[in-house]
Order: sequence, then structure tokens, then C-alpha cells
Amino acid sequence: MSNTGPIAIAAEKEGTGTSSSSIYDAIRHDILSGALEANARLKVSELARTHNTSTNPVREALQQLRGEGLVLITPNQGARVRPIDMEFVRDVAEVGYQLEPYLLRFFVETASAEDIAELERIQSEIEALNFSDKARHTELNHQFHETMYDRHYNRVAFGVWRQHREILGSISTRIPIAIGRQEAIITEHRALIAAIKAQDVAAAVTVLDQHIQDAGRHVVDQLRIAEARASHRRIG
Repeated sequence: MSNTGPIAIAAEKEGTGTSSSSIYDAIRHDILSGALEANARLKVSELARTHNTSTNPVREALQQLRGEGLVLITPNQGARVRPIDMEFVRDVAEVGYQLEPYLLRFFVETASAEDIAELERIQSEIEALNFSDKARHTELNHQFHETMYDRHYNRVAFGVWRQHREILGSISTRIPIAIGRQEAIITEHRALIAAIKAQDVAAAVTVLDQHIQDAGRHVVDQLRIAEARASHRRIG
């Protein structure tokens, strides 16, 4: 995830411009961190003032974020932060279902003893943390998967996976992890490492398929619970 944070970008000088990529990083960070809440209006002029830039880089950034699914743009109504609903989670998770097995196969076929040791180091840290810090767990879990996929020659596929993984990671830090899911994460990660050690591509992909589909279902289930509780509070 970008480290720009919700900071003001350096003031734009006449004749020069803050790049749209910098504005994109800053707005994306604020959406993923929750600084910009669901359904928040994204007014071009206000964002331009906040980031000390002209309106063109902001418009370009919002279009990029629209393509990523984080921003909704409606004619005559402008842009707003997309709410995290079950349909959105499903769409983001399905990208992982398609890409992760593809990225994993190459790693299993080429993993060295050092690569496996790195996975075991990260997994040991995950287990030592024991889900006591959701943000740190999400970071470590991302490191675990990124270690397997980062070496793939298809940088477009890796980039799309990482982009969507950051979105799911942002969602995951805002919901509880059920005890049963905590146990499954540990078991599935260990089974994945074992399959990689054995250079068993089919076994590794089978474990991964279960892992990412169960993770997606868990997020949807937790969102349903949160929605039901919010509805109950409104009625009460």
C-alpha cells in the first residue's frame, strides 16, 4: 500500500504540476485507510485545494480510482467513495481466484530453500502475533502471499493482484476474524508451505484455492453480520 498517507502534497508552482499519480496515491490511501468514508463526496475543487494542485490531476486520479472500483462517478452528481458492500467484495475477490493460482504455479516450480525459509519466517511471525493486532496481521499476510507472487515474470498480472489485494487488506482490517477462520489461516498456510517444499504444484494450488475462497466467504459473512447489526440499531 502507498506510504504517501493523508498528507498535503507540495504546493504546485506556476507552470508545473503535481503529477496525477501522486494525487492518485494520496486519495487512494485516504480511501483505503478510511480517512475518506464510504459514500463521501469527492469534489474536484476541494481535493485540488487539499492537495495544493490544479483540478486536472484530480480528475485524472478520480478516473483511475473509478477504474479500480474505489470511486463511483455519476453524471450530474459527481464522484463519491464506493461503499464496501458484498457485491464489491465478491468482484475484488474473484480477481484473486483467477490470478493467485496462476502466480503460485511459477513460484512452486522455481522456489529455492531460501524462498521457503522466508515463507516460514513470515508464518512464524504470524503465529507469534496470534491475531492480536489486525493491521499487523494483514501486513504479514500480504507479505506471505507477495513473497510467492513477486517473482513472476508477468508484471501486469502481479500488479493487478497486488492492487486488489490491498483493497481486500483494507477491508480485512475493519472486520473481526472469527476464531475458526484464524485456525484455518494457520493450517492452510502451513499446508501451502509443505506443498511448496514438495514442489507439488497440484497440491499447492488445491490448498490455495480453498484458502482464498474461504477468505472471501469469511469477509462476506462478516459484512452480512455488520449490516444486520446496523439494521437492528436503526430499527431499535
